[in-house]
Amino acid sequence: MKFFDDLRNLDRNNIGGWPKSIKIFFTVLVFGVIAFIGWYSYISNQQDTLEQAANKEAQLKQEFTQKQAKAVNLEALQQQLDEMQDMLRQLLRQLPSKTEMPELLVDVSQTALSAGLETELFQPGPEVPKDFYAEKPITLRMVGTYHQFGTFISGVASLPRVVILTLHDVSLTPKNAPVKGEAVSGGQLVLQGTVKTYRYLEDDESTDAKSAANSAAGNKPGAAAKTGGQK
Repeated sequence: MKFFDDLRNLDRNNIGGWPKSIKIFFTVLVFGVIAFIGWYSYISNQQDTLEQAANKEAQLKQEFTQKQAKAVNLEALQQQLDEMQDMLRQLLRQLPSKTEMPELLVDVSQTALSAGLETELFQPGPEVPKDFYAEKPITLRMVGTYHQFGTFISGVASLPRVVILTLHDVSLTPKNAPVKGEAVSGGQLVLQGTVKTYRYLEDDESTDAKSAANSAAGNKPGAAAKTGGQK
């Protein structure tokens, strides 16, 4: 064809002498390249933005649906929360109070003696206040049989007040551990470590505990340095 023959025989040094059909072809080609570059640099970015906006719209619709469902049930959820808080307060009131703690510690110690345990150490430590309760660590060392320890636990559970004892770093080992191959004499066991009991904080104590915790958090070196660096 004449067009392809003209294309093969082009004189690159004489563009003005090219045939009209070749000039039209390259003009259309250059226009097409320019149009493609414009589309790629502008319209393509717009399409990406549109796609991101569509995805964001779907996400916002989902969030709206979830929040609408919560809003519809807000009153029922608030009532349920109030009921749970009332139940929590009632349960906390079953824990010993501040004035009952000394008597409670005596009861726990007497319960151990009644079970036949030999109390070599029963040393209450200072209280550690938390948000709405305080924990009282007790370092102890008791000697007795397996059944005596079971009687002690049962006796603590039957005390008038709810007594919660949690074990921390507690070990239970045979007393006078025998040589390998020999039986344990008398089945005596040694329980030693730290147990913690708990009491509820009065309203004023709970407020003071929270204020102390906030003050301690604000006085941390990192927090002070961060605050001092702000302008």
